[in-house]
Amino acid sequence: MKTAEIAKRYLTYFEKNGHTIVPSAPLVSDDPALMFVIAGMVPFIPYLSGDVPAPYKRAADNQKCIRTNDIEEVGKTPRHGTFFQMLGNWSFGDYFKEGAIRYAWELLTSPEADGGLGFDPKDLWVTVYEEDDEAHDLWREIAGLPEERIQRLGKDTNYWSTGLPGPAGPCSEIFFDRGPAYGIDGGPVTDDDRYVEIWNLVFMQYEITNVRSKYDFEIVGELPARNVDTGMGLERIAFLKQGVDNMYETDQVRPVLDRAVELSGKTYGANHDDDVRFRVVADHVRSSLMLLSDGVTPSNEGRGYILRRLMRRVIRAMRLLGVEGPTFAELFAASRDAMKEAYPIVEIDYPRISQYALAEEATFLRTLAAGSENLDASIAAAKGAGRERIDGAEAFLLHDTYGFPIDLTMEIAEEAGLRVDRDAFDTLMQEQRARAKADARSRKRQLADTSVYRDLRAQGETVFTGYTDLETASTVLGILHDGVPVTRASAGQIVEVILAETALYAESGGQVADKGVIVGPGYELEVIDVQRPVPGLVSHTVEVTSGEVGVDQPATTVVDAVNRRAAQQAHSATHLVHAALRDTLGKSATQTGSLNRAGYLRFDFSWGQALSDATKSEIEEIANVAVRDNLEVTTRVLSLDEAKAAGAMALFGEKYGETVRMVDIGGPWSRELCGGIHVASSAEIGLINVIGESSVGASNRRVEALVGQDAFRELATERAIVAQLTSSLKTPKDQLAARIAELSANLKAAEKKIAQFEAKALEGRVPALAAAATASGPFRVVTESVGTAASGDDVRTLALQVRERVGADAVIALAAEVSGRPVVIVATGEAARGAGAKAGVLAKAAAAALGGGGGGRDDVAQGGGTDAAALPAALRAVATALETASA
Repeated sequence: MKTAEIAKRYLTYFEKNGHTIVPSAPLVSDDPALMFVIAGMVPFIPYLSGDVPAPYKRAADNQKCIRTNDIEEVGKTPRHGTFFQMLGNWSFGDYFKEGAIRYAWELLTSPEADGGLGFDPKDLWVTVYEEDDEAHDLWREIAGLPEERIQRLGKDTNYWSTGLPGPAGPCSEIFFDRGPAYGIDGGPVTDDDRYVEIWNLVFMQYEITNVRSKYDFEIVGELPARNVDTGMGLERIAFLKQGVDNMYETDQVRPVLDRAVELSGKTYGANHDDDVRFRVVADHVRSSLMLLSDGVTPSNEGRGYILRRLMRRVIRAMRLLGVEGPTFAELFAASRDAMKEAYPIVEIDYPRISQYALAEEATFLRTLAAGSENLDASIAAAKGAGRERIDGAEAFLLHDTYGFPIDLTMEIAEEAGLRVDRDAFDTLMQEQRARAKADARSRKRQLADTSVYRDLRAQGETVFTGYTDLETASTVLGILHDGVPVTRASAGQIVEVILAETALYAESGGQVADKGVIVGPGYELEVIDVQRPVPGLVSHTVEVTSGEVGVDQPATTVVDAVNRRAAQQAHSATHLVHAALRDTLGKSATQTGSLNRAGYLRFDFSWGQALSDATKSEIEEIANVAVRDNLEVTTRVLSLDEAKAAGAMALFGEKYGETVRMVDIGGPWSRELCGGIHVASSAEIGLINVIGESSVGASNRRVEALVGQDAFRELATERAIVAQLTSSLKTPKDQLAARIAELSANLKAAEKKIAQFEAKALEGRVPALAAAATASGPFRVVTESVGTAASGDDVRTLALQVRERVGADAVIALAAEVSGRPVVIVATGEAARGAGAKAGVLAKAAAAALGGGGGGRDDVAQGGGTDAAALPAALRAVATALETASA
């Protein structure tokens, strides 16, 4: 049974039983405490906790998930995957334990011919929370399970919570017994891979707080309504129904594994370590494909870092399998073909997806080459110093700075006859992870608890009137001070104010929040920020500038009209720039992010190279022609399917409801899904002045522009500068560029002559420096400061000339100040190297004194730093290191 067929049967069954089928949310979570949807229940948290009323009593879905906290287990167990799909059925105050157990048992054990999954009841075991007698008795009654196949477990396994304040409750898990060939007898309590968990039924009854760990918390009471959250792992069901040993061999994953096998020339099943690598490749390629399809792009932080890590682990695994060249073109295509039946977007959007994947692969292959050079230098330095291993700090630096995998470092070091101090490396990694976890916990404490808004949201959605009005009368529904509800706030306090209606725009869709005030009888509030802490509720962060505001008082929101007007101009201009980009570069130049504020826009888009000046000018002209043509701006509210059918552009990773707002500028030329605020016609934008274009990651570019009055002011400033230069240089405006180029060329020529004079002067010092050589053991040594120099290359040339004059036993260390920074060049003769004087080792010793780094070959090397006053100490450090080398 194919994976897609299993999902279809699941959703069909629950639809027949009165459940609303809910499309999967994007992998990118809109929960500020999470980067990704890490479990099937994440999109439903506001409903499960009661923060937001559920729009349905019963629901079922197939939710895409990404989880990387156990990434090291991928490939080693049958069931661990970073991307997985969770089939779930949900009850919001409707059926509870009896209904959940009855549905699960019927679907699992009904014959395939009747639409069920056809599991044999004798192969199924269940666990219940040790104190949950009700669930135990229901399994006996509904499923007829014998007592020995219902096992009671403790809170650590059968009591569910997120580890954060919110919903919690006992759970019951269903396991499939794969038989004696896969492990020991005894059931799920053995924690053996023989028993595969396939379905978890969570009975959410309680609200918890004061969470000290996932299993140490306080229960504060019953939830407003008892809910059911169940999760069936689609990949786990698939590998059981397809008769394979693990999820990596199922129909949606195996094609990538097979292609990796073909590229490597190895045999799957012949070597355990290689098998793990093949599975890692198959899993991570699929996860990367799905993340890219939801708009995540590789970067060095946040979600983009997780994607980058997955992709680089693929490259590392393929390299360890003996494939050092590019492989993504073939691996990602194999994953696309395996996943397109379930997720057509991966085929539709594959040109963009593959562009990012191939660019990231090319970048990391270059990174590996650079890391290899640094590792080679570390190996040479270790051997030169007579050490048998590479410091853990050096291995960590390669990992942290270059992304160079530790196992590759160990492999290459081993080939050179060295070991890596893995314990020290692991310690540094653990310290880094501890810092990251502490930061994550801090963010969760700051952002995750939204239960304080529950009662306010229960009064209904905040009505936004700002599309048509700049002032709206309303009522104060609630006031929060430091996250705690209060009834009043007085002058000087900063609080959150919740109103029934508001004309103030809450930050979303790249548009920053409105500025303005909230006024009422005897008080005035300055608006600092406007956000949506939970879906459907608008919160105004304000400073009470006068008077005292209280709950239930009248309040009028007043939007800063000048700021709003400029923000509208910027947002509409962003749409024009997007349309102009697609006109110029093609349909693959899609939006990946934006920021719009009064007078300024920033637009990120998928593209693999810098734009030429001519292209930037063309984009700017197309956008301004649209401004000139006074195109009508229209908005319509319609269903998501209708908007997509009309060709509306949607932002990758954005979560849309059943109804959406579609904004047209000039009809279909610019047609996007957008909840922002816009001008009525394009001429109201005034002017768009593109001021910059830059890279913001592999295959991702950013255009910045000023809009309206800000654009005019920028052009006026540039005009004044041109006028000043024209006057100062006594050159007509149309000849100004050529005149400046001529002056620049003359300046460079003069600088070159000066450098030649300085080099000649340095060369003249060779005899005196060579004559200053002193004997030190088997070496003739020169350690001198030569003052200032034009470049490090000049000092290097001088050191080599002195070495040649002194002879084969020479050790030359010359110090200089170059552009205000200290530099030490070390050069050694052949006989000196044979006696233990390695230039790279000596340069590192000098660099340590300078507060920097250094290294190089045995015959010539360079060290540098930040403290020029330490140059004498650096030369003394060379002399000391030389004494050690000759001892």
